[in-house]
Amino acid sequence: MAARYTYIWEFLVEPARVGEFERAYGPDGDWVALFRQAPGYIGTLLLRDPSNPLRFLTIDRWQSAAAYHSFRARFAREFAQLDERCERLTTREASLGHYDETV
Repeated sequence: MAARYTYIWEFLVEPARVGEFERAYGPDGDWVALFRQAPGYIGTLLLRDPSNPLRFLTIDRWQSAAAYHSFRARFAREFAQLDERCERLTTREASLGHYDETV
């Protein structure tokens, strides 16, 4: 069985857009609604840094890397459109990597 697949993103959010960001990236947000359309999606965590309330991490989990890559291929247009809409919410975003779960 393939290892579960996880990727992490860091975001610095525009101060006036924190609420919008939390709605878009949170557990009932636009990103999760898109991900849920694909087989193999497990879930997303949205974490806020208590020492810097404008810094967030997202942790997205998939059953396998293949499930994630299949989602990206099948929903490429929708992903790009949502990504473009959400760009205005942040001042910076950076990938913190892709990981295979070991347990």
